Amino acid sequence: MNAEKNVSAMNGYLFLLIFLGMIGGSVAGVVSREFGWTIVCTILGILMLPGFFVVNPNSSKVMLLFGKYKGTIKTNGFYWINPFYSKQKVSLRARNFESERLKVNDHLGNPIMISAILVWKVQDTFKAMFEVDSYENFVKIQTDSAVRKLAGLYPYDQFEDENASITLSSNFEEVNKSLEEEISERLQLAGITVIEARIGYLAYAPEIAQAMLKRQQATAIVAARTKIVEGAVGMVDSALQLLSEKKIIELDEEKKAAMVSNLLVVLCGDSDVDPVINTGTLNH
Repeated sequence: MNAEKNVSAMNGYLFLLIFLGMIGGSVAGVVSREFGWTIVCTILGILMLPGFFVVNPNSSKVMLLFGKYKGTIKTNGFYWINPFYSKQKVSLRARNFESERLKVNDHLGNPIMISAILVWKVQDTFKAMFEVDSYENFVKIQTDSAVRKLAGLYPYDQFEDENASITLSSNFEEVNKSLEEEISERLQLAGITVIEARIGYLAYAPEIAQAMLKRQQATAIVAARTKIVEGAVGMVDSALQLLSEKKIIELDEEKKAAMVSNLLVVLCGDSDVDPVINTGTLNH
């Protein structure tokens, strides 16, 4: 037997009436001095008492008879079963687990801090109780292991690997799906179902966080400058074409170079430009 099976139990209220009858018989035996009847009723009542149990909603009872698994009861209610059965409670409720913030290396070897949030519940009570030593501790350890493996599969971002199609910081749906599949595969042994798994915390390790922030800022500045220059060149080209088409002024190569230089300075500069008005000729 290596899988869960359902076992039925008898109505607890019916046996509660029988148990109360045993108590009444014991009292009647004492009153009538029928001590033999009193002893029999008392012994039967004591034997019956351990057989009563309650199964709460989203809970279960695992039944064992002298170390042998007999089955699991998942239907909530008040029951009575063989009093020699030992009963172990297993919760079927969904549970949240947030792993510790682990310091690991991403695909490119950069140290990062990462944690995961897991929503899980017990699906197979036999595997949860008897295939692993402690299924709650098993969930914790296997989740940490899966997070470490996930971090090594992908780079943190695309700054160092521009060809990366999936990164930890950008492709959350793909990364979370991969994490959920990895954890689900690991927890099957313990009869655990993963409802949801996702990255809870993600950042560069403190020792490189400032350097990486500066690198990101520098990359953003370079990208912005590239766009500005591309736009400025287009504007200068349009200006020269309009001047030529409308024959506003004839410019030789030297004057064109000077005009291009001045326009690029104006369009690409960080600060406001102070205009200088030429009141003489174009050559002065």
